[in-house]
Amino acid sequence: MPWSKTVICDPIPVSVLIPAKNEQLNLATCLDSLAPADEIFVVDSQSSDRTLEIAQDYGVNVVQFHFNGRWPKKKNWSLDNLPFRNEWVLIVDCDERITPELWAEIAQRIQDPRYNGYYLNRKVFFLGHWIRFGGKYPDWNLRLFKHRCGRYENLQTEAIPNTGDNEVHEHVILQGAVGYLKEDMLHIDFRNIYEWLARHNRYSNWEAKVYYNLLHGQGDSGTIGANLFGDAVQRKRFLKKLWVRLPMRPVLRFFLFYIIRLGFLDGRAGYIYGRLLSQYEFQIGVKLYEMQRFRGNLNQNRLPPTPPSSSTAGPSGPSVPPMPPSSSAAVPPVSHDI
Repeated sequence: MPWSKTVICDPIPVSVLIPAKNEQLNLATCLDSLAPADEIFVVDSQSSDRTLEIAQDYGVNVVQFHFNGRWPKKKNWSLDNLPFRNEWVLIVDCDERITPELWAEIAQRIQDPRYNGYYLNRKVFFLGHWIRFGGKYPDWNLRLFKHRCGRYENLQTEAIPNTGDNEVHEHVILQGAVGYLKEDMLHIDFRNIYEWLARHNRYSNWEAKVYYNLLHGQGDSGTIGANLFGDAVQRKRFLKKLWVRLPMRPVLRFFLFYIIRLGFLDGRAGYIYGRLLSQYEFQIGVKLYEMQRFRGNLNQNRLPPTPPSSSTAGPSGPSVPPMPPSSSAAVPPVSHDI
């Protein structure tokens, strides 16, 4: 793999935030790549594997996050509550690696007073192959920023079950100027396809709620906004508002990835990745249909109200089944350990 353990002399004044849950296969290699950082926090969600043991072996700060089903989720809560000793924070997932070349660039660019944050470009590896085509590269993520200046957007998805406690596809809203780094971050997941499918089953709950909100006129308040003439992330959000209204999205997604964006040039890995993305889009569509039938919720095991025929309506009007209980009901109290 194109990464190696980084050896340093002087720590770089950056605090790293790693959201984690059951990441024993990825965490050690991730931490090896983060050796230049002055400070590292692993924010865990009650892992049941060796994640905590690995983090403790590396001597990093470990914090437990208990999600109460309401905003904020893990990253925003961490940005609000962790005692970072550095101005700059770098957010890294357990299946990501920071190369020595990228660390050298980070050390230099955080000295530039013109910028409050930087986009990092990711190389996504799948089945051991860099997915260079299909629209997966470049893949810009705002991960390095002055922690007082940035927070993740709220897309109003937290009420939907099984979407996770962590901001995965939300983007950072940053106050101040943002730049772009030249060196790439690597996305290399050591977990198998079973885990990929399990994650994307969860992600499709989140995506379906985002689609539902877009179709029902959710505004851009509290989000990065949608702008055809904005940055790469805002353009993508603008196109998503059009995308959610198209028919045959699973077929279109494969065609867009594999043909239009040349995913076939990535060989068998590209073909499999494209087929999985098409399946993912189908899952999103099915769950979106479910939400539309149940007034914005996933199935509550009750049929939606249906108007009775005129011959069965009594003088007091039709009988309407009770609405499903609100997803915000019986929310446990906040419990965050630090």
